[in-house]
Amino acid sequence: VFIAQSRASGSHRDLEDEELTRIFVMIPKTYTEEDLREKFKMYGDIEYCSIIKNKTTGESKGLGYVRYLKPSQAARAIEECDRSYRAILAEPKNKSSESFEHDYYSNAMRPELRGNTLPFCMQPEFCSFEKAETRIQEPVSKRLSVISRLPFTQEQLFALFDLVPGLEYCDVQRDPHTNSGYAVIQYSTAASAIYAKYKLHGFEYPPGNRLTVVFLEDGNDSSE
Repeated sequence: VFIAQSRASGSHRDLEDEELTRIFVMIPKTYTEEDLREKFKMYGDIEYCSIIKNKTTGESKGLGYVRYLKPSQAARAIEECDRSYRAILAEPKNKSSESFEHDYYSNAMRPELRGNTLPFCMQPEFCSFEKAETRIQEPVSKRLSVISRLPFTQEQLFALFDLVPGLEYCDVQRDPHTNSGYAVIQYSTAASAIYAKYKLHGFEYPPGNRLTVVFLEDGNDSSE
């Protein structure tokens, strides 16, 4: 499905060269390019692997690219690789890696759910890295506010946010004057809330209606 949607937006050849064969992954900072190739070669023929490094120190940022020869191989890697890698299709090369890396953490990435359905990080170093990146931008908590210009039901929103592990409750409210939707979501951990906001802020649900997801103060120390 995501290949078909992407092909509808431009030249087939350009998209296959830049968008359908290259994936972006989160990896342990100890990984070398050889380690990255070894982990992903089972899904197809790899043209190259690269790791994003700090320009000053030369240390890995824990992020990398894998380029396959065929779109089907990239799609298989996204679908079948361990969810801790959070594999997605990479942006075309005409977008700088720094910009894409920033987008990857700041929700400016395309809102579609690609590949694995809300792959949740299971390795502590990944969670702490994302929490650190998010904390720079805004205070975080275990509680989220969801705003929509269209109403939604308790069951619809619960099913959507329950895709991220740790959902504790979902309280849906409705403004009788504007007919808009509003809900409060709470997770058992801040890491779950961070990831839910990262994946679902700007997500179209229902299609054509973008959700606004922001943190709500829950009385806890966000530094935790």
